[in-house]
Amino acid sequence: MAPALSVTALRKSYGRTTALGGVDLEIGAGELVGLLGPNGAGKSTLVKIACGLVRPSGGRAEVCGAPAGSREARRALGYLAELFRFPGWARAEEVLTLHQRLAGSNGGAAERAELLGLVDLLHARDRRVEAMSKGMQQRLGLAQALIGGPRLLLLDEPTSALDPVGRRMVRELLERLRERGVAVLLNSHLLSEVELVCDRVAILVDGQVVAAGRPSELVHAGGVEIETAGGVRRFAQASREQVPELVEGLVRNGERIFGVRLVTSSLEEAYLDAVGDQQEGAA
Repeated sequence: MAPALSVTALRKSYGRTTALGGVDLEIGAGELVGLLGPNGAGKSTLVKIACGLVRPSGGRAEVCGAPAGSREARRALGYLAELFRFPGWARAEEVLTLHQRLAGSNGGAAERAELLGLVDLLHARDRRVEAMSKGMQQRLGLAQALIGGPRLLLLDEPTSALDPVGRRMVRELLERLRERGVAVLLNSHLLSEVELVCDRVAILVDGQVVAAGRPSELVHAGGVEIETAGGVRRFAQASREQVPELVEGLVRNGERIFGVRLVTSSLEEAYLDAVGDQQEGAA
């Protein structure tokens, strides 16, 4: 089976400005990949090329084996833009009906009911958009992106307007989609959300991938903390394998042990390291 998204040596220039300078990225079926980077890094350009909204200057982008922008590629993907707008007078049911027609979906009322249920809006199917909270509109946008059963979902800041409960609902939805084999490219500035849900991340800076891998691969060990009756003892250079020896030594010296914690950096710290190193190199 072809990858859900395959990007090879992808380049895009706007006049003298280079938005993408040769990006390679692949997303397999059912894989959740976070796309990270500062403003102007090229993230939105990459997503728009995948959607067929922007033509690349060079390289190749394919969706489920079809050239990005082709009819076959468009049928295989769903897209939620960051700054989307639905007509305020339209009801939730009408919004989905319109997008079913635009997408050529014949799912009808059953599909609309399933998608509204997935995003917890079935009770608001007859509510007008203008009467919805921002969070409800965001969830309606997610339902719209899932019309037609896409194999690849492109999400641009999908949790930006949601409260913690809404963000958890989106995480659970993405996990269910992964079980169904739907691939997701998640463009987000909420690094804690990306770390919780994504299988891999790619960090873009100035149109280049400067770091990529599983979140656990990008973070680094920061030693060991052992909670004792006398307070927390920190061993900055210690590894996981040294924990039994450390505990044994403390107990031998009369310490009472209450807990042990392996210290690692967060994805946010790994991101700041990657972005900072790249920007310092360009300065």
